[in-house]
Amino acid sequence: MNVNLNVVKFLKQYDTDPELRKRVEDAEAAYPGSLEIRESVVEDVLIPIAEEMGLGFTLMDLYNYERALKRERSKDVELSEEELAALGEERSYWLVDKGWANDESCFRGGSGKGID
Repeated sequence: MNVNLNVVKFLKQYDTDPELRKRVEDAEAAYPGSLEIRESVVEDVLIPIAEEMGLGFTLMDLYNYERALKRERSKDVELSEEELAALGEERSYWLVDKGWANDESCFRGGSGKGID
């Protein structure tokens, strides 16, 4: 699977830049729809901000990156309950686990939803 490097660059900047996080949070707060509908939030909030920064990507680029990241993080990992709890925030995704990834085939190397 090819990963759009703009997704990686944007998310790294999001993780390290408090001003960018605040901008996204403010845009989410002003979003007229339901925040549970992550696809719309990503398309209407996150992607436009990324495009303004010259780091354009699509909804499917983000989804495929998150699936690959989750698959990588889940490989041969045996953590205690305490370690899992400590990773809680660190393992947050925009789409995966928020209605988009009840798709166990991604852990079996299958094509899942056919979007890889």
